[in-house]
Amino acid sequence: MNAATKAASARLVIHRSIDAIRSARNELFAGKTIGLVPTMGALHKGHASLIQEARRQNEIVVCSIFVNPTQFAPTDDLQKYPRQLEQDVALLEELGVDHLFAPSDPSIMYGPHHVTYVDPEGFDDIPEGQARPGHFRGVATVVTKLFNIIQPTRAYFGQKDAAQCCLMTRMVEDLNMPIDVMIMDTIREASGLAMSSRNAYLTDEERDAAPVIYKSLCAARELWKSRKDLSSAELQQVVLSILQEEPFVSEIQYVTVDHRATMRPLERVGEEGAVISLATKVGSVRLIDNIVLK
Repeated sequence: MNAATKAASARLVIHRSIDAIRSARNELFAGKTIGLVPTMGALHKGHASLIQEARRQNEIVVCSIFVNPTQFAPTDDLQKYPRQLEQDVALLEELGVDHLFAPSDPSIMYGPHHVTYVDPEGFDDIPEGQARPGHFRGVATVVTKLFNIIQPTRAYFGQKDAAQCCLMTRMVEDLNMPIDVMIMDTIREASGLAMSSRNAYLTDEERDAAPVIYKSLCAARELWKSRKDLSSAELQQVVLSILQEEPFVSEIQYVTVDHRATMRPLERVGEEGAVISLATKVGSVRLIDNIVLK
């Protein structure tokens, strides 16, 4: 670390309750720009890139770590999700984060009589929502809570979760929240594999095979660049054909070509561009990725 980063790292304050972070918000953040990076922990270089951008653009940087139970579908394993707070704190200190909000128990965010949720219409109907029932309601609810608690100027999300990025933009606009949603490019390993906490579940052989996901998306993008008259079905077929050639790809859940602002399916890609998204299993690990056509 350089001297500036060392100085920044000494400032990290960890808040384990809503009252604590609100007190800091009222006393220390007043009149300053605040960048929020919401996470569920198990931080990697993708999260680091969001934090670094928040650091460049804001006077105060807040990161949250909360494994949100309401965004896990019944088929997801909530208990299996990696939790490594000590390691995450070390990275946040290195990156110069000012404040960490890490509720010590889910009951802090969801009291015993909690009944109020933010339920984004239509998101359960898109393929990612169909694969994970209730997921987007959980995401919308917890992020709304974080926005209310921390009241950031800007909030940072990675493009890897395309539907989540669309949801955050829609939610802030629809509910008139005075927050700028900042969507940052997906950070990838040298092989092209999108950075994800789920990558830790891959075996060595599966990790070697997983870059086929990005390879398939890039192939569709290159074909679209050369032939703008392609239908969405033709672009989907390019992705599918490459994925199907990889033996470690055990299941292809969906490949979609959608409107970037609504995540609704397109028959053809127009001047506004599109996002090609997919979910697939490599071995037993479910991975998502996407690529933007523009």
